[in-house]
Amino acid sequence: MSANSRLTIAAHALAWIGLYQRQGHEVATSEQIATSANTNPVVIRRLLGELRRAGLVGSRRGVGAGWSLARELTSITLLDVYEAVEPGPLFAMHRATPDQECVIGYGIQPAMQGIYESIEETLRRELARVTLEDVLRDVLAAPR
Repeated sequence: MSANSRLTIAAHALAWIGLYQRQGHEVATSEQIATSANTNPVVIRRLLGELRRAGLVGSRRGVGAGWSLARELTSITLLDVYEAVEPGPLFAMHRATPDQECVIGYGIQPAMQGIYESIEETLRRELARVTLEDVLRDVLAAPR
């Protein structure tokens, strides 16, 4: 299994747009953001589409097309971003019901469910504490 980078790339895109707008630009293109994130512009467009549906960014078509923040970085939390790009629970149970005649098969899901709920609650609480303004501040303070 590999780690999911959707939250990180979405936060990257939002911080990039926020900084770009502070530098006096109205909109950023997916190509510009993709260059910074070192990924394909299609990946960026898909994520930005999800962020647009969540009300975090807006887009403009035609001449001068691009993406802009719909809210200030100070009012966007990592939880907002997470909920926009990570559908469903963090952890899942078996796809098929385990063998209910086996002691482990019978008890594993109830045992794990409580653990997973606690982890997800902690994750959400921590993500809600961090704004994209915090992220941008830390990015700009990182030594080069």
